[in-house]
Amino acid sequence: MNAQTSINPASVLAHDPDWWRGAVIYQIYPRSYQDSNGDGIGDLPGITSRLEHIASLGVDAIWISPFFTSPMKDYGYDVSDYCDVDPMFGNLADFDALVAKAHDLGLRVMIDLVLSHSSDQHPWFAESRQSRDNPKADWYVWADPQPDGTPPNNWLSIFGGPAWHWDARREQYYLHNFLVSQPDLNFHCAAVQDALLDATRFWLERGVDGFRLDTINFYMHDKELRSNPALPKDQRNSNIAPSVNPYNHQEHLYSKNQPENLEFLARFRALLDEYPAKTAVGEVGDAQRGLEILGQYTAGNTGVHMCYAFEFLAKDPLIAARVAEVFAKVDDVAADGWACWAFSNHDVQRHVSRWNLSDAALRLHATLIMCLRGSVCIYQGEELGLPEAEVAFEDLQDPYGIEFWPEFKGRDGCRTPMVWTNDNTYGGFSETRPWLPVSLEHGVLAVAEQEANPDALLHHYRRVIALRRAHAALSRGSHDAVTASGTVVSFTRSAEGEDIFCAFNLSDQDAEVTLPAGAWDQLGAEIGTATISGARVKLAPWQACLARRA
Repeated sequence: MNAQTSINPASVLAHDPDWWRGAVIYQIYPRSYQDSNGDGIGDLPGITSRLEHIASLGVDAIWISPFFTSPMKDYGYDVSDYCDVDPMFGNLADFDALVAKAHDLGLRVMIDLVLSHSSDQHPWFAESRQSRDNPKADWYVWADPQPDGTPPNNWLSIFGGPAWHWDARREQYYLHNFLVSQPDLNFHCAAVQDALLDATRFWLERGVDGFRLDTINFYMHDKELRSNPALPKDQRNSNIAPSVNPYNHQEHLYSKNQPENLEFLARFRALLDEYPAKTAVGEVGDAQRGLEILGQYTAGNTGVHMCYAFEFLAKDPLIAARVAEVFAKVDDVAADGWACWAFSNHDVQRHVSRWNLSDAALRLHATLIMCLRGSVCIYQGEELGLPEAEVAFEDLQDPYGIEFWPEFKGRDGCRTPMVWTNDNTYGGFSETRPWLPVSLEHGVLAVAEQEANPDALLHHYRRVIALRRAHAALSRGSHDAVTASGTVVSFTRSAEGEDIFCAFNLSDQDAEVTLPAGAWDQLGAEIGTATISGARVKLAPWQACLARRA
């Protein structure tokens, strides 16, 4: 374990209700973290066996992507039982053991709740589709065809094609914003909300510390089923769906983002508030209004604690002007809310490849995200600098990639197994062929290789996380206006009588920055920040200036 990281298990037991504010959360994709039983698929005992590595990073919590019972058409994001563990991942006793060990190591545990839709193999849907008058007939979104037999409106699925599928049993269409096998639950039905809140309580009673809410803005649909308007071509972007997907051609006014969603979130928040120090982060999937929705859903005490949009998960390079633009928008529409930032996750190309980052650039991006106002999610392997893996078409598992290949290769390239060692074909992940191939170029970046190298990126992540945790100004503080000057973005964070000036040269050219008035001392020399010898500070390519007011 890294000597610079001090783990205090008592912090988990202290029930700090604001622990989430400024927290660093480590995302685990369970299929690909560690296989414990030799079937080539990661599982809960595998995660438990690797918790010391995560704790050594100094993070506050883990977020585990879905491990519930599922036919795995969308690899766990199609749930057929919200209150059990799929046998491929273990069982409830394995989950309880994971939570206990995490808490012993000072790590909180967040799990991924997929409430907007279920699997078509969920017993609820099996009953709902039997007739139009059974007890669960209105638990999903059903609609009659138009007079010509076509779907009730023009809504599109994010996975391609119409968002409606004909069901011969009821002679109606059902809504699926994602795969055909992922029917949308009807949140306008109070019984559905009650059932989902009961499932949430089940996991709270098992000791989880919070939830990541998948597709939080998709819960509600327009009751009148009005068609979405077309989106002008110049307003389209591919932040949510690839550019080849017709989903980008609509402004999704009616298929998601409905105002009634705030009423359900208030019920969800009230349930969380029954338990000490629980939290929720919502995933906002919207290419045009993501930050605005973030502001709505996190303002006050009746929504979720934090949300993340896709601004920094997009293809757009993180130039200084872009960072300033995003934060200006946040200050405008979400000043009273709380963002959770991420550069990589299980749905997007890894950022080292997406932005073509050098080692120096990758280190600066890690420092930058740890200095931003908001909480932070880092994705497994990000601490190693793993690039996107190349996955051959014949090895693809992701239905999204299979549908849009080769223009869009899907999400498998960021989901390949974690690499622990460089001494066998499977990177220490498994003793047998994994469900996705281990990237050969990942081997030299394995945990064991980087542990042995004090200059490796892994240690840089530990240092920048430790720096964030050591200063309330960086983790929970306010900031003044985020400004861009050429290639340099800068701002000042403040909390508890401490001011920290932060500047980042987001380029491969030398730059210069002027400190605010007053006396300043260098902060973060151990992570390679610029030396301060006067009001003007020279920044090498991909270098940060961190200065604490004297």
